[in-house]
Amino acid sequence: MKITVNIDCTPAEARAFMGLPDFEPMQKRAMEEVEKSMMDALERYTPDALLKMWLQPATLNADWFQDILRQARK
Repeated sequence: MKITVNIDCTPAEARAFMGLPDFEPMQKRAMEEVEKSMMDALERYTPDALLKMWLQPATLNADWFQDILRQARK
């Protein structure tokens, strides 16, 4: 003999029925922290900030090269 029981409920209802803890408030707080840290990280990667990071070594090399030329002229 085989018996099949189909239960139509949401995952939250199933957790409550089984007596499992509700982690939804903790998960919301954790996701808010993740979102905040991602938004803070995005500010560092604006096009303006990226250009400054990429072009800074080029300007340092240009200054270094100009100093060498000035010293050679002396």
